[in-house]
Amino acid sequence: MPTLPPFHLAFPVQDLDAARAFYGGLLGCPEGRSAAEWIDFDFFGHQIVAHLSPDAAPRVRHNPVDDHDVPVPHFGAVLTMDAWQALADRLSAAGTEFVIAPAVRFRGQPGEQATMFFLDPSGNAIEIKAMANPDNLFAK
Repeated sequence: MPTLPPFHLAFPVQDLDAARAFYGGLLGCPEGRSAAEWIDFDFFGHQIVAHLSPDAAPRVRHNPVDDHDVPVPHFGAVLTMDAWQALADRLSAAGTEFVIAPAVRFRGQPGEQATMFFLDPSGNAIEIKAMANPDNLFAK
């Protein structure tokens, strides 16, 4: 897989303490800079910023993908299989309610991947995936 520059994503959360506990605690994302109304996190090498927006309600729709209703919008990360499995185990042990439980989709195809979807405390949808063959991340 090519080395890519980190991306930046800013998104609304209803409660910064809950975001800190979820992203920093449960997901294990180190906290960076913060202020009274936002927190930076190192999201698997990428910069995400949780901005306080108490009245923001996520607008989630679903699209069918490989027999699942995938929440849209969502964001996430592509991990190694070992890191994906470790996170899936940690989330399961913590009692995380999955939108789509950890599973493998597109079996036998170039896009074969392990994936899971869950929501943060503000209802933002997150997908964490791992490619069976990381070189096929962008394969058709």
